[in-house]
Amino acid sequence: MPFVQVSMQSGKSPAYRQSILDGLSQALQDTLQVPEGDEFMTITEHEPENFRFGHAFGVQRTGDLLYIAITLFDTRTIEHKAEFFRRVVELLSKNPGIRSEDVFINVYPTPKENWSVGNGEMQFGPEKISHG
Repeated sequence: MPFVQVSMQSGKSPAYRQSILDGLSQALQDTLQVPEGDEFMTITEHEPENFRFGHAFGVQRTGDLLYIAITLFDTRTIEHKAEFFRRVVELLSKNPGIRSEDVFINVYPTPKENWSVGNGEMQFGPEKISHG
C-alpha cells in the first residue's frame, strides 16, 4: 500500500501528468507486487522559482525533473527497490518521455503499524491493542 508523492514544475498537460501516475502504478505492480487498484498518489506542481535542483553525482538534470517520494511497508528488499527504480525509468522514458536523469526517487520504508488507511484504525498492526 505505497503512498506516492510526485513534485514537479508546473506547466505540463493533464495527459502528461496522468502518464506519470500510470507509469508509477505499473512499476509498483511489476516490481513490488502492489495489487492493481492499490493507488494512493498525488502530484504537486511548483512554479520554477519554487523548484530548485542541482547536478549532484554528475547527473545533468533539467526543468523536467520529477521528485518522487514513496512511503511503503518496510518489507521490500534492496533488490526489489533497485528493480523498481529501473522499471520506473523504463516506463517514464517511454511515456511521457522523461529522461532518466530527470527521475529522482526516494523510498521511505515504514513499519506496518505506522499506517492507518481509514476509519482511525490500525489495519496492519497487532490484532488486539490494549487501550489502557
